Amino acid sequence: MGKNQKERAKERREKRCEDISEQRKIPYTDQQRWWCSETIAVVTGSNRGIGFEIARQLATHGLHVIITSRDIDSGKAAANTLRQELEGTNVDVHQLDILDPSSVTGFAEWIYQSYGGIDILVNNAGVNYNLGSDNSVEHAEKVIATNYYGTKRMIEAMIPLMKASTFGARIVNVSSRLGRLNGRRNRLGDVALRELLTDESTLTEEVIDRTMAKFLEEVRIGSWTSGLWPQMYTDYSLSKLAVNAYTRLMAKALSNRLDGQKIYMNCCCPGWVKTAMTGWAGNSPVDDGADTGVWLALFPGQPVTGKFFAERREINY
Repeated sequence: MGKNQKERAKERREKRCEDISEQRKIPYTDQQRWWCSETIAVVTGSNRGIGFEIARQLATHGLHVIITSRDIDSGKAAANTLRQELEGTNVDVHQLDILDPSSVTGFAEWIYQSYGGIDILVNNAGVNYNLGSDNSVEHAEKVIATNYYGTKRMIEAMIPLMKASTFGARIVNVSSRLGRLNGRRNRLGDVALRELLTDESTLTEEVIDRTMAKFLEEVRIGSWTSGLWPQMYTDYSLSKLAVNAYTRLMAKALSNRLDGQKIYMNCCCPGWVKTAMTGWAGNSPVDDGADTGVWLALFPGQPVTGKFFAERREINY
């Protein structure tokens, strides 16, 4: 019975991948293309993996893409690869470490001086120190600091630089299903906390930050295995849970902006992709992993906001 379930799940994944591949073959019409060669898209952590593929796909659609990397040489190499592959493409590169407040501030100043602002921000930069069945929290503080607080730092720095537009600026946060509040296999064991984070009337930045602080404190004293936290990739899952919650919170706040100054924010799960972060053990190619993030960044017509997507489909938080 278990084998049949696995086979059916595999068939569903393959069908979704086929659907995505077919959708990508259909070009955007002139009426759908709200962007142009002067549309500025920033992709964090884009020197390799999913981030590089997101940058590549955005450049393929004709946007001006800013590649960022902690190591500037790696970023320059990635930018040169894109320029060689896509002749005439608009690609720039800048050093950026989302863990370092001064690096984020310096990047924001450079963006303002060079371009006056941006239209799209894709928060892809992140870390995970567990592979396979490992579930160590040795690096929990860095994982939370990078994946959640670093992402939040970038959003706060870029929001004042998001350009006014009839079509709205876009923020896409690359997240994970592992961070779902009500996932069957990896949910929070603390029912009261889960309800607090689920209910929009009680969800606040303080609640999210307090949850991360509580987890890190339990890591320090060795009580994190109590069963109240996700059981798989615990630190990574919680960092993405925080990203998902923050996406919902900020999307709601930004929705109050006047027309022409709207910023639409969503998050997406790329799936288990064959990249260095998964030890090349994923079951999806990198172009499929990047697809939903690019689709959200370029969403034509009236964009959605505050939602969570995978394979171009909305999923529950």
